[in-house]
Amino acid sequence: MSSSKQPEEPARRIRLTREQRRRQLMDVAWRLIHDEGADALTLGRLSEKAGVTKPVVYDQFDSREGLLAQLYQEFDANQTAIMDDALRACEARLADIATVIASSYVNCVSRQGREIPGIVAALAGSPELAIIKKQYEQGFLEKCRALLAPFSGKGRIPSAALWGMLGAAEALSNAATNGDITPEEATEELFATIVAMVERAAGQSPEA
Repeated sequence: MSSSKQPEEPARRIRLTREQRRRQLMDVAWRLIHDEGADALTLGRLSEKAGVTKPVVYDQFDSREGLLAQLYQEFDANQTAIMDDALRACEARLADIATVIASSYVNCVSRQGREIPGIVAALAGSPELAIIKKQYEQGFLEKCRALLAPFSGKGRIPSAALWGMLGAAEALSNAATNGDITPEEATEELFATIVAMVERAAGQSPEA
């Protein structure tokens, strides 16, 4: 009786569903940006890092801009979910709501690391993507307006003030991500900015 071993069968490749493949490619894209920066993110480079052919990547994302838009959309959805969860658990007081807005924004950007500033810069370089980014920003500002307006006395927060708050949020979050300040310092400063904005709109210090 022969003692020779039967040749081993090659490992079967697991065929991913379309949604599973998209999730895989998105995860690889996030890691690629983290390791090499947003400028390195191309569909060709993504196919190399993911170990798939280019047609597989192009079947999911028709262009680099489309992929960047999907990544930013995912970040925005995560940030919104984190904020909504915290809002459901907090008291309807200015101090509590301002804390949720500040901590959610800073923590979400800090958790994502250097990827978000790179994606934001890439979005700004494309007119089409800049429009998408602005739409998400306006949605965030209107959400903040609705949350904070009841504490403003007159029931309104000027748009200029909200855009100023967003600028502060981006700058402070990026500084925390770069290690120039701590996330706690960024959150405290953003909290103070939000409260001051509401108090200025009210013309007096509202009850927290």
